[in-house]
Amino acid sequence: MAVPPTTDEAFLREVDEELRRDTLQSFWQKWGRWLIAALIGGLALFGGWLYWQERQASLAGTEGEELTRSLESLAGGSVDTAKKGITPLKQSEIDAHRALASLTDAAILLQKGDNKGAAAAFETIAKDTSLSQPWRDLALVRQSAAEFDAAKPETIIARLKPLAVKGNPWFGSAGELVAMAHLKMGKPDLAGALFAEIGKDEAVPETLRSRAIQMAGTLGVDAVPLPSKADEK
Repeated sequence: MAVPPTTDEAFLREVDEELRRDTLQSFWQKWGRWLIAALIGGLALFGGWLYWQERQASLAGTEGEELTRSLESLAGGSVDTAKKGITPLKQSEIDAHRALASLTDAAILLQKGDNKGAAAAFETIAKDTSLSQPWRDLALVRQSAAEFDAAKPETIIARLKPLAVKGNPWFGSAGELVAMAHLKMGKPDLAGALFAEIGKDEAVPETLRSRAIQMAGTLGVDAVPLPSKADEK
């Protein structure tokens, strides 16, 4: 037969179990409501996040279609229709849509011959810190192009010099404007060297490279890239 525990052991065990029940009951009375509230709050946040994800996907699809239609209208010459479509997108929650709509709106002003208004619109985009840097840099390049004739060449060079370097996404466009500004200042040597660098950069769009090679050649600088070993084979 098993030996029953001593009276002291049984008593201590009962006290320990009772203490555990009292502690748990006290803890639940004190913190139970808060734990339930935290659980409900966490579930609500998770549900909200799922809703936001679904809404963003739906919004991206709807706005993307509207943006495409507006750009097609603009390409077809229906400026008013395009402007009507992109105006609401300038307040989009999606950065890329907001940036592209704003850039398109500014481009419409440029197309209408309002260079001053277009430059101001591009400047606003370039200073919008809520947008990612590539969009802001593109707006800065477009601003400089819109006011190139009216601005001092020194201003164009100082503004775009950080972008007119090989490896920058806007090297070709920014570099071309900087090179033209050098020509405006009577510094064909600097312009020719920069045109040649643009012409040899395979990351630059082909049309821009071709134009840069022609300009460099006109200035007496060879900008034709050497054939690679793969081409020779």
